[in-house]
Amino acid sequence: MANVITRPPRTMKEVYQSLPEGTLAQLINNQLVMSPAPTDNHQKILGSIFARLFHYTEENKLGEVRMAPYDVFLDKKNIFQPDILFVATQNGHLVKESGVHGAPDIVIEVLSPSTWHYDYGEKKDAYERCGVKEYWIVDPATKNAEGFALENKEFIPLGVMQGRIKLRLIKTTIKF
Repeated sequence: MANVITRPPRTMKEVYQSLPEGTLAQLINNQLVMSPAPTDNHQKILGSIFARLFHYTEENKLGEVRMAPYDVFLDKKNIFQPDILFVATQNGHLVKESGVHGAPDIVIEVLSPSTWHYDYGEKKDAYERCGVKEYWIVDPATKNAEGFALENKEFIPLGVMQGRIKLRLIKTTIKF
């Protein structure tokens, strides 16, 4: 359902929320960032990871998994649409009809040519600051997956893996 505008938006968050449903856009450090549709290889990798993670978490009743486009409201200046996110059962209260309000437990971003620098820069910093426990960045061209885990409020590297993601938080490996 489209948002009905009754007055001009006053903040960038209001501008973002007035966009049509499904718009490929994010609010990154209070800047509206729009993206073209992902490449075929990006979608293939995304679908593979999502399907395996979704089935694993459903079978084991671990929590909720979503994929883009799906809003994550981290704070007033950052509303992201991560490629894949996981919210553990104990944090299920963060999942609302409009998206996740707070930090997901796990975020997986599949790199795109137009937005990769955000995934390694501003978005990674915001995920760390807001408390995402595990963050993975997947390069669809090489199938390298680079992981980070939150320890003492800072991301520590988990290393780079080829064609797989070893999720510490939910103790499983997702091959793609």
